[in-house]
Order: sequence, then structure tokens, then C-alpha cells
Amino acid sequence: MPLNDIDRPAADLTRRISLLATSTLANALDKAGLHNKIIAHIKAAVPSFRFTGPAVTVKEITGAHGDYTSDDFAVGLMIDAAQAGDVIVVDAGGAECSTWGGMASLAAKLKGVAGLMVDGAVRDLEEMIEFEFPVFSRHITPTTGRLRLKVEAINVDVVIDGVAVAPGDIIHADGTGAVCLPAGRAEDITMLAEKFAQDDAGAVEDLRAGLSFTQAMAKYRGI
Repeated sequence: MPLNDIDRPAADLTRRISLLATSTLANALDKAGLHNKIIAHIKAAVPSFRFTGPAVTVKEITGAHGDYTSDDFAVGLMIDAAQAGDVIVVDAGGAECSTWGGMASLAAKLKGVAGLMVDGAVRDLEEMIEFEFPVFSRHITPTTGRLRLKVEAINVDVVIDGVAVAPGDIIHADGTGAVCLPAGRAEDITMLAEKFAQDDAGAVEDLRAGLSFTQAMAKYRGI
């Protein structure tokens, strides 16, 4: 399978996005008319997990045990396709057998991959914690995807929790959830979100100084 590369954002843009909360970015996406880029139901395997980076996308198909071979499982190809700082984003169609486990987490961590998002399942939670590799998924299960899952394509458009994700889109995930910033809109969405973050910081100062929350909501319309 050819491993097509992706266009990656400037490192400074990724850094700026990483400093923002997903809630703040979701407000900016709403303002930009992109509310359909909010990933609401794929959650951190551990609440402290978070990541930011361009999406290396993977499309998987699911069958019964024995429908596919070990070679079809091809987790190594996902990691091979990613560079340091990338996020591996897997559309497994919500499958309840595991796309990813502990050894893959270690291999990705050592390569510098920023994290993994799976619309499907993962396993070996304790090893993910041990290796400090952040994972977001729909399910956690002991059941292996080997012989049940097939990697169909890498770096094609995928759908995660109903959200279209293209290769190179920026994925930002934290304890609240995740958002997808389309590559061509990432800069303007980030600028909007930074303004909202400034308002949040101002509201915190004013609340500590005695402003009521009603007054703060009237002054800062985006909080």
C-alpha cells in the first residue's frame, strides 16, 4: 500500500492551537460556521491525555474473526506513515474490536507521534499510561482486531464521529473532547479562538475583582 505524505502546518500554528482549550476552539468553529467539525463522542482513554497535530488518516474495514489475515491488520503501516508531531486518526466505523494496543503505543511514542484517535476500539490501557502515549477512542476492549480488521487505505478522507477529516487537518484533543481544524481554515479559526481566550482571561480577572457572573456574561459575550 503506498504511503502518501500529508501537508503539515507550520510548527508555530500547531503550538498556538495546543495552548487553547477545545471548548474555546469549538466556539471559534461555531463563529466560523464550522460547528460540524466538533468531535463530541470520541474521548480520552485517560482524562489527562491531550494532543495536537496534523492528521495522518487511516480507513479500516471490519469483519468477523478470520475474515482477514494478520498482514491485513497492518498497524505498523499506520506508524510508518506518521512523522514526529503527527496524530494518527483511524476510521474503524465504530468497531468494538481493538485497532491498537500497548506495543503500538510504545512504537509510536518512540517515533514522536503526538497521539492516536480511533472511531473504534483500543486495548492495553495500562501500557498506554505507562508509555505516556495519548489515545482517544470510542471503546476500550480486550478483544483484538487481528483477523477482524483490515487497513484499507492511508491518508484518504475519513469520517470520525460523523466529522469529515482530511489528511493534514489539525486535530486538537483534551479532556473535554476534540475538534478538527480544516487545514485551509486553521489560521483564521485559531485567531478567533485566541480572541475568545483573551476574553476568558479578562473575565477571570473581573470575577476575582468582584464582578458578578451576570455582569461578566454581559461584558464578555463568548464566555
